Parts: sequence; C-alpha cells; structure tokens
Amino acid sequence: MVNSTVVFQAPESWYLALLGFAEHFRTSSPPKIRLCVHCLQAVFQFKPPQRVEARTHLQLGSVLYHHTKNSELARSHLEKAWFISQQIPQFEDVKFEAASLLSELYCQQNLVDSAKPLLRKAIQISQQTPYWHCRLLFQLAQLHTLEKDLVSACDLLGVGAEYARVVGSEYTRYCNLDLLLMERKLGEVHPLLTLCGTIVENWQGNPIQKESLRVFFLVLQVTHYLDAGQVKSVKPCLKQLQQCIQTISTLHDDEILPSNPADLFHWLPKEHMCVLVYLVTVMHSMQAGYLEKAQKYTDKALMQLEKLKMLDSSPILSTFQVILLEHIIMCRLVTGHKATALQEISQVCQLCQQSPRLFTNHAAQLHTLLGLYCISVNCMDNAEAQFTAALRLTTHQELWAFIVTNLASVYIREGNRHQELYSLLERINPDHNFPVSSHCLRAAAFYIRGLLSFFQGRYNEAKRFLRETLKMSNAEDLNRLTACSLVLLGHIFYVLGNHRESNNMVVPAMQLASKIPDMSVQLWSSALLKDLNKALGNTIDAHEAAQMHQNFSQQLLQDHIAACSLPEHNLISWTDGPPPGQFQAQNGPTSSLASLL
Repeated sequence: MVNSTVVFQAPESWYLALLGFAEHFRTSSPPKIRLCVHCLQAVFQFKPPQRVEARTHLQLGSVLYHHTKNSELARSHLEKAWFISQQIPQFEDVKFEAASLLSELYCQQNLVDSAKPLLRKAIQISQQTPYWHCRLLFQLAQLHTLEKDLVSACDLLGVGAEYARVVGSEYTRYCNLDLLLMERKLGEVHPLLTLCGTIVENWQGNPIQKESLRVFFLVLQVTHYLDAGQVKSVKPCLKQLQQCIQTISTLHDDEILPSNPADLFHWLPKEHMCVLVYLVTVMHSMQAGYLEKAQKYTDKALMQLEKLKMLDSSPILSTFQVILLEHIIMCRLVTGHKATALQEISQVCQLCQQSPRLFTNHAAQLHTLLGLYCISVNCMDNAEAQFTAALRLTTHQELWAFIVTNLASVYIREGNRHQELYSLLERINPDHNFPVSSHCLRAAAFYIRGLLSFFQGRYNEAKRFLRETLKMSNAEDLNRLTACSLVLLGHIFYVLGNHRESNNMVVPAMQLASKIPDMSVQLWSSALLKDLNKALGNTIDAHEAAQMHQNFSQQLLQDHIAACSLPEHNLISWTDGPPPGQFQAQNGPTSSLASLL
C-alpha cells in the first residue's frame, strides 16, 4: 500500500497530490502500476527531505516487488530506502519494512548470504520496537529453516519466545513455542503437541488472535500427522482446522486492536491461511486416496491463489501453488490423466524458472514427478534417470524414502537389475531400522517386498508382506495401498489355482479402485475378473469384465498417445540444471504401449 502518512513538517501539496494519484492508480481495477510508478518517481524531481525520499524509495520498491517482475529496480529502491532510513532517528517503520522486504527479495534471487547479515543488523537495532523485532526474528528463523539449519532456527525462536515473554506478549510467545516443534523428531512431537494444544485453548486473548493461533497450531498438528503417514489419525485435527478457518473468516481484523505492540504480529494473513487449509486438505485427500476430493479442493485453492496473486506477489503464494500442483499431478497420474499431469509439471517448471529459490526447494520434487510420469508411460530408463537426479538433490528423509521405493519398483519391472535392487531394498527394510517414521512409507516398503516376491514366484513370502501392508493400510485408511495389495493378493491366489479366494480379494480391490478412482488397479482387476469368471463358469460376468477391461485399455491408450505426443514429453530427458524453457514437438509416442494392454 502507498502510505500517505508521512512524518515531516507541513507536507507540500505537490507531494500529497502525487501520492494520491499513485494510490489511485495502484488500486484501480485492473491496477495501473506503470502510472503509479511514474507518480512516485516524480517525487524525486522536487528534491524532497530525507524522510520523504526514504519513504518514496520504500513505496517504489514495494510496488515494483509486489506487482512487477522488475526485481533489480525494486532491489535498488529498497537498498536506498534501507540506507537512508538508518540515518534518520525515530523512523522505525520505514527502516524495518525496507529491511524485511529487501531480505525477502534477496532470498527470492537466491542471495541468502546477503539476506542474513541484513536481517541480523535489523534485529540488533529493533529491540525497542517489539512488533518489528518479533517479525524479523521469525523471518531469519524461517530462512534458516529453508536451509535445513533447524538448530539456528530454533535458537532464534527461543530468543523470540523469551523476548515476547519480557514484553508481555503471550500471543507472539506461543507462536514461537509452536514453531520450536519443528526441531523435534516425530516420536517426540506428540506430547509437545498435546501440551501446546492445552496452552492455546486456555489462553485468554482477543478473538482474532486466538483463532489465528489455533490455525497455526492445528496446521502444525495436521502436517505432523501427514508427515507420519497417519491419514486416519489426523481426521479430528483436520476437521477442527477446517472449522477454525470458517470461524476466522467471519471475524474482522479491525474489531479489536491489541494494546501491546508486540501482539500486532501476525504469522500469516487471513487470506493466506484459507489457501493453506485448502492445501493441507488436498495433501490429506491425496494420501488417503480421495482423489476427486483432492481435485475439488485444488480447484478452490488455485482459484483463490489467482485472485490473491493479482494484488500480492508474496513468494509464499507461489510456494503454495507449486505444492498444490505437485499433489494434483500425482492424483492425475493415478486417475489416468497423464497428458494433463505433464502439462501441470511444465507449469511447475515455469513457476520455478521465475524464482531461483523456488527451484532450489522443489527441484527434487520435480524430478520425482517426472519419474512417476515416466513409469506411467513405461519409459523405465528415463524413470530411473529422473529418480537418480531427485536422490542427488534431496536432503529430505521422507522424500528420499519415497523416491527409493519408486526406484525399486522400476528395477523390479526391468527384471535385470538385481544388484541395484537388493542394495535399495536393504536401505528401506520395513522389518528393521526403517529410515523414516512414516506409517504410509513403511507400508509401501512392505508392498514393494511383496511385489518382488511375487515376480520371483515366492508366493508364501509375498502373501506375508502383502498382509502386513494390508494391516497397516487398513489401520490408517490408506485406500490406494489397500487396493494395490488386494489385487496383487488376488493375482497370487489366481496363479495358485485358488479361484474363490482370488475372487474375494479382486472384487473389493475393484470396488475400492473405482471409488479412488485408480485407473491402473481397475485395469488390472478387470483383467483378473475376466479370467476368474471364465474359470468359475460365470460367462455373463466374464463378458462384463472383458468389456470393462476393454474400456479401461482404450482410455489409457488414448491418454498415453496424447501425453507422449505433447512437446512437454521431452522433459523426461532433462536431468540436470534449470528446467528447459522451450520444448520441441513430438512426432508421436516414443514408449511401449505393451504394459497398458
């Protein structure tokens, strides 16, 4: 916002006029940013006092940063605002807002080494300004968190919690305490979450702050459960979070202003909180296998993001958009919409091209998604290359385990990579020393063992692993793993000649796969049902299953051809450096269709 509150004596009419025009152009629909910038630049023609000069540089930097792609010019104005404002006494708002925005821009440009000393200096000189001191501490802690330096982040949050206690801000103190949970291992977090939940519920503050704090705490709680792969256990917390965001959206920010300046701190704007709640709902729906629900909430979140990004280019909005797309891409691959998934992977590439920081944080995920796409179109060599690239780029343990599990499935399908396969399986052994605490990933590791035993003809061993997967997936409503395990068990019983038991597995697998919907499991189940019903003498059912199998085959085949014909299909060859900006058109499918039929 172009702020007209300028602290200098007898403001000149030219200044107020230019500022009024700038604000008019900025808030026009659509905003006329070029004209707004011209008005603000005209202020310098009058050789204004230092306070006006510094504030105008801040306003220009802010407008350019939030509404244009001219980050170099925005940076120049913010650096001038920061430099000049340090020479002016009692000019805290301009000084610290310039420092905060400039460090944010540095991070976006991947200039972290410039952002850190700037924030440290601002923190050092802001101790008499509680709101800014808390906000800048959070900002530097967040920066350390992005670099996986959780020790430094938690040290800063500890300082913030103690400072908030000294200045009497319980609200800001609890925000700091909640974030301290990030340092803990999953097994240690549960008792701390319970304690924090009690503290938040018992805290007596104004309604907006209390609900904001509850959203903050519940987001941490929900993501903790999702990281642990506990899809069923998270449901009560997720429901509370959804109710909480409905409550907070009905409250007005200006109803009750806190008397303590340190309490003015907000961890996230209300509009951003709404998108964040949609995002964690999508994450839950995808893990649980409610893919139509995931699609519904993704559409809502992306629509909200588009509206917000028209007025606000905050980097967190692009991060939300990328994470939403990452999850919906995985859903599309399951539901048999590979062409759409590929176009959305390309969209993530374009978003990452606009922000080096975003690409650094999501490069491993991008290669993982491309690996999953390659599996879906039966390009196994490319899948291996993509997963190998992702492993090289990630330091996140859960993502590492997810990639290794999928790479193992590639080696199993190839059938001639025994040494590499056994090396991988040793690292994700679900029976002992599993590397992560995720319930979902451990269940998936049992499934991979079962799949390998099936291909090797060791059916009793395969059944043991798959029953373990079923037990774990049923305990936490992991519907897709349940469907995959049931159909594979059904296949094993069919091979062993136990047609009744096979039917008892395949029928519920088909029902669950239809509910998800999982196109590959439906294809597999319909093929088995066709053969089972033929063996059992059920001619009509066998014909119906054959027709279903034909329909699924045709749908997958058409989607396969559409995906492989897209110019974006060439992304499967990209394994190093930034994502390519241009794609050459394909002449036609380049991968085998045999696995689909």
